[in-house]
Amino acid sequence: MSNKTSFFYRNSLVLKSLARIAFGVIWLVDASFKFQQGFVNNFSGMIASAGQGQPGWLSGWFSFWVGITASNPSMWAYIIAFSETAVAMSLIFGFMRKIGYSGGFLLSFLIWSVPEGFGGPYGPSSTDIGTGIIYAMVFLMLITINTLEGPSRYSIDYYIERKIRWWKKFAEFGA
Repeated sequence: MSNKTSFFYRNSLVLKSLARIAFGVIWLVDASFKFQQGFVNNFSGMIASAGQGQPGWLSGWFSFWVGITASNPSMWAYIIAFSETAVAMSLIFGFMRKIGYSGGFLLSFLIWSVPEGFGGPYGPSSTDIGTGIIYAMVFLMLITINTLEGPSRYSIDYYIERKIRWWKKFAEFGA
């Protein structure tokens, strides 16, 4: 059987959209947890404890974020919650995908590098590098797919682009 007759090749347009939407649902569930009072109340402690056990040369990075978020931790917690919700909506509905994918990559990287502490500290008992970096890599894959495969017919962007040509600047990487 050649590649062009395989199930995945014949259904690639639907499958890439379903993968995007499923990833968006995961982000939406995660965002819903960020709106819970426990996350908001414990946000400053989570940021403050992220640098514990990290190498000394990273202390400036963690001190920077502790300082930035200390004045109003609730505001920062809600900024993260709303940002995750916006990324989820971009993924689910295929709206402003270029901005959504780029924002999702940056947010994932920040989550990995600040509250997840780069997945560390690393030692003999380390078993995981954290989820944030994996999410960031998924966004890079979505960017690559969007660039190589072009617009998704199963997205709001596709229909907007048919009416408003300049919309591609917000939606497409290969535009």
